[in-house]
Amino acid sequence: MKKAKKAVYPGTFDPVTYGHIDLIKRASKIFDKLIVAVAHSESKSVLFSVDERIAMLKGSLKGIKNVVVDDFDGLVVDYVKQKDASVMIRGLRMLSDFEYEFQMALTNRKLAPDIETIFMMPHEEYSYISSKLIKEAAALGADVGSFIPREAEVKLKEKLKKSQGKF
Repeated sequence: MKKAKKAVYPGTFDPVTYGHIDLIKRASKIFDKLIVAVAHSESKSVLFSVDERIAMLKGSLKGIKNVVVDDFDGLVVDYVKQKDASVMIRGLRMLSDFEYEFQMALTNRKLAPDIETIFMMPHEEYSYISSKLIKEAAALGADVGSFIPREAEVKLKEKLKKSQGKF
């Protein structure tokens, strides 16, 4: 197998958290090019549009030269192939993530045996952060500034205000 120069880190990033950013920074040191791929995710209920999530990511990742933010719809393995990558990055925060991620990785391996999945754990200070938890806490009035970048925090507060705290 040839050395992977390009990887894809797919996710919903609804909103981007410091845990996501930690993984992106670390993966960008391993690969020549890292594509952060924002899923359209019709199956998940998302608070932010694809364009809003892309904008938040781009704002949060300024200065990381080898990272590109893009979006995709459909099977992630098809997207990874389309981008001529051979590695997919997936984050594992807690043991509870493992079962779902393991099932998904095995399914993806069956669909596309030439694509490897690499699991990365965020730094322990971010290991409990999830976008869903951040949205719930913010909807209840919590200060979430230590979990997400300032731009994402502002946009989250605006969005929750418009939707009267519902997501």
